[in-house]
Amino acid sequence: MTATSFGTVTVRGAFVRATLAAVLLLAPLASLAPAPAAAAAWKPGAEAAAPSGTAAPSGTTVPSGTAADWTPPLSTRGRWIVDAHGNRFRLRSGNWHGASGTWNGSGSAEEDANHHAGENSGRIPLGLDRAPMAEIIAGFGEIGINSVRLPFSNEMIHDSRPVTDRAVAANPSLRGRTPLQVYDAVVRELTAAGLAVILNNHTNTTRWCCGVDGNERWNASRSTGAWEDDWLFMARRYKDNPRVVGADLYNEVRRSVWDDPNWGLGDQHDWFAASQRLGDRILTEADPDLLIVVEGINWTGIPVDGFAHGRPTLEPVRRLSHTLVDSGKLVYSAHFYDYTGPNHSGATGLGETSDPRYRDLTPTELVDVLNRQAFFVTAEQGQHFTAPVWISEFGVGGREETGAAPRAWFENFVDHLIRTDADFAYWPLVGWHEDRKGNGWALLHWDAGGHRMGLYDGDDWRAAAWTRLVRATGRTGHVDPVAHWSMLSPDHGDFVASRRMRALPDWNPGARKAVCPDGQRLLGLAHTGNRGLCTDVSTGPLTDPAGTHEVVTDERHVAPGRDWASGYTKFQCADGRFLTGYSVRGSAVSAALCAAAPAGTLGTGGRTVWFDRSDNRGPDPRGGDFAHGHYKGQCADDEYAAGIAWTGRLGSARTPDALYCRKLG
Repeated sequence: MTATSFGTVTVRGAFVRATLAAVLLLAPLASLAPAPAAAAAWKPGAEAAAPSGTAAPSGTTVPSGTAADWTPPLSTRGRWIVDAHGNRFRLRSGNWHGASGTWNGSGSAEEDANHHAGENSGRIPLGLDRAPMAEIIAGFGEIGINSVRLPFSNEMIHDSRPVTDRAVAANPSLRGRTPLQVYDAVVRELTAAGLAVILNNHTNTTRWCCGVDGNERWNASRSTGAWEDDWLFMARRYKDNPRVVGADLYNEVRRSVWDDPNWGLGDQHDWFAASQRLGDRILTEADPDLLIVVEGINWTGIPVDGFAHGRPTLEPVRRLSHTLVDSGKLVYSAHFYDYTGPNHSGATGLGETSDPRYRDLTPTELVDVLNRQAFFVTAEQGQHFTAPVWISEFGVGGREETGAAPRAWFENFVDHLIRTDADFAYWPLVGWHEDRKGNGWALLHWDAGGHRMGLYDGDDWRAAAWTRLVRATGRTGHVDPVAHWSMLSPDHGDFVASRRMRALPDWNPGARKAVCPDGQRLLGLAHTGNRGLCTDVSTGPLTDPAGTHEVVTDERHVAPGRDWASGYTKFQCADGRFLTGYSVRGSAVSAALCAAAPAGTLGTGGRTVWFDRSDNRGPDPRGGDFAHGHYKGQCADDEYAAGIAWTGRLGSARTPDALYCRKLG
């Protein structure tokens, strides 16, 4: 759940103060309490009661239920998520939080007052103390969702303490179970109802997110190795449940007191590298059917005017995107709330900057910012970064929210979700109420007596916008397969996206190796920077399953009279083979990797594409800028790369200078 860059307004002040204390030395960390104004955005609502099961008032349009009319597993085709038949599956989701923790981090965890908004989940999905699980899940159907983002903490996985009887008072069959066993039961019942479940590693520790709380990064409170092991455990645990469809790798990666996360620096705070590695491990070692959901970076920098700070979200994806071992499994994710902004942490008072919040933007400005920060990933087709974007958190206060700006923001944001036919997940689905007063953000609330207050009880201003969203007409039916465009980035180590090559011995020990996903061919290279571009455009999968690969480190395949780069060293594939990878030592070319294609699919006539002094990618190259700031060469869509040329003469770094491009057969 976002607050600053993070997950809750109630700790926003603590984060800002802690950062200022550590970095600006304004005050001791221990003396800083959450800002009262920060909690104001979550001010309890004044809401009026309705008994459990009360029907919507006459005239209310309630979305249809969640018929299980889709076939798992899910995958992606370009910007769309599709089911096993290739039919579009729009994630109309909500967040059922609680298992990742609601305790604020101070005072007894047994006291409700020490939990976010006074809602004590008991270390399990919220509301199981107040309503039977079947009733809660039926409520999800009534509001029109087809999928649930289900947060958990790493601590929850290992927590052997049974849940309290109080925490499952309305579900006595769950007494004596551990939090993970309750989570199991929730997953089972959600999927039995036809809902898709996306597992979400929300926090390291079982406490409310987000501030300087030990949950800032995937490895803030545990090692990266332990985090990966926990994910492999969870993915394997639900592997036999086909309606568990996704792994949302970590929630709202953000700054700790001293350090920022980054996207591609290759250090221990590199979220791009960590998510790339774990995504591949889940697909190859645990469950190849899962969607891999990667959120952008939620916050970097010091939230003080005069210091660099901001919310990168998915903007880094334009220059550095993931290439998983299985094309068609990547989904990007972003979060948006009215009280934060592209450069605003969401704080009020100390730590508040002069930057606008999202709610301060005009509708036109809001659309421009949203597109720049996230929606470009779906809007721009045929790029190395093109993928579905799931807005996996957005929300606003309910009945008590009377502010014109938050209300207008919500309406405008919903309009943009509809306009872009986006996948989405509301935060949160479930909350508490007493006499129709409470946190107010949830779409469904239960009181201590089990009486439900729902979105469609007639007095929630969000109902019309929500109905508009879940009933919006968008793309449906079959989605044709699309060409893949994949970036290779062996910037700091091997980048082998081929399942086949990952299973074989190291083909160039000591070098950094880059290999296209199986079935794709290398089509572009950068002169410097080591980046490459792969595709299956014009051909579909190209590799001969019965063929072999060859590592080329000399000019043995350059035919006499066919010197396509005179005076340069050439690593050329044999006839019938195409470039599928390369290796480098430092910045220098080390070897070319050539794969066999089915007979008759490759031509032999070729041309030289030089890119040592400027870009040379043709008049309308697809795939996008796969090596920003570097010269690039690219073969045409109906060609394949068959060779790399470079020179070791004085002043050269032995980097790629030319590609040998041949026509497909």
